[in-house]
Amino acid sequence: MKYALPLILAIAVVPISAADWPQFHGPNRDNKSPDKWLLRTWPEGGPSRIWEAAGIGEGYSTVAIVGKRIYTTGEIDGDCVITALDTGGKKVWTRKNGKAWDGNYPGTRSTPTITDGLLYHLSGIGNLVCLKPDTGEVVWSTNILEGFDGRKPTWGLAESPLVVGDKVICTPGGEEVSMVALSSKTGEIVWKCTGAGDKPGYASPILVRHQGLKQIVTAMSESIVGVRLSDGKLLWRYPHRVYAEENITTPIFHDGFLIVSGCVRKGTTSLRLQVSGGECSVERHWLNRTLDNKQGGIVLLDDRLYGYAETQSRTAPWMCIDFKSGETIFQSAPLQSSYKYKNGCLTCADGMFYLYSDNGNMCLARPTDEGFEVAGRLTIDDPGTRPTWAHPVVYGGRLYIRYGDKLGVYNVTGGVDQKEELGDL
Repeated sequence: MKYALPLILAIAVVPISAADWPQFHGPNRDNKSPDKWLLRTWPEGGPSRIWEAAGIGEGYSTVAIVGKRIYTTGEIDGDCVITALDTGGKKVWTRKNGKAWDGNYPGTRSTPTITDGLLYHLSGIGNLVCLKPDTGEVVWSTNILEGFDGRKPTWGLAESPLVVGDKVICTPGGEEVSMVALSSKTGEIVWKCTGAGDKPGYASPILVRHQGLKQIVTAMSESIVGVRLSDGKLLWRYPHRVYAEENITTPIFHDGFLIVSGCVRKGTTSLRLQVSGGECSVERHWLNRTLDNKQGGIVLLDDRLYGYAETQSRTAPWMCIDFKSGETIFQSAPLQSSYKYKNGCLTCADGMFYLYSDNGNMCLARPTDEGFEVAGRLTIDDPGTRPTWAHPVVYGGRLYIRYGDKLGVYNVTGGVDQKEELGDL
């Protein structure tokens, strides 16, 4: 019995992850990690780096993690390349998915989605491929722009495919066909959604379950749309015009409300869903003009919304607003972005926020009623020549940061001195 306490302590400080991180923004597409017992403060210079993988290609894709494999994409010699790494950072396999987007801000955008023993990836020019995640072997492929008369947005397709059951959801944004569901096993058409009329946006779709109705919600070029999962019927379209059609922020759903945001003073909007049988409509609940998120994402934690406001970038761009009322709780400046790109992205784990600027700086921050309280800083020595827009990921006690053609992995596992987590053991 004298060994019981040390054993309990040893077990208690192992980081807990309830699931894999199999797609963009994690298991629930809410950008919140299930990890617990992580570092509450960082040492001088930031957490220790475990490894760095170079040569994964240029791009803005983040990572998906399933089992002992890490998946990401990058542009290498003009090709869109999917890379699988082991947990030590060594390449297991690579597979080309056609040519990479070579227009404005060249490089990859989409993050792979892995589910039910298959991997799906959409390139910036519309190549949708299904691979075996262990080997990279192609199961099926198609081009959604060619197959559905889709239209390229200004900065290339950026959505990460959503897989629901036996359906892969993606958005070609044609004049007729707005969204499609394909068989996850074969790539055959399950349904086509018509009627939205807009080009694709840059957000990734989410599944919304509310009052017995399942629908897919995403941002198009000039609207937010809801599509019935069972048959692809367009349920509703909410106008959401933003500067240069930059609808990028992935929507958030909680407790009957959708949260959407847009740059250049479009602000953040709460939409109330009204379901009646198999139909749905939406109405505006509130609008906060100040939190005009562009591409860094918004996180909901404890009925508060956190994100980066583009037009506040030179003063206090990191914001918190109330989920129920839309009122601003704080504006804060724990981390500055570059003057040119004016962007910051974030993720959340164990009640803490990991804020990442577009020039390769990061901080660990604790949210309070007055603002973000900085608990550590990290500066990437060589972040590359392009903006660091890839969203960070915390999973399995590790922090994954994408910059240039590299992926850095850092140890953020907590230690036995975390008394607030261990209690009175």
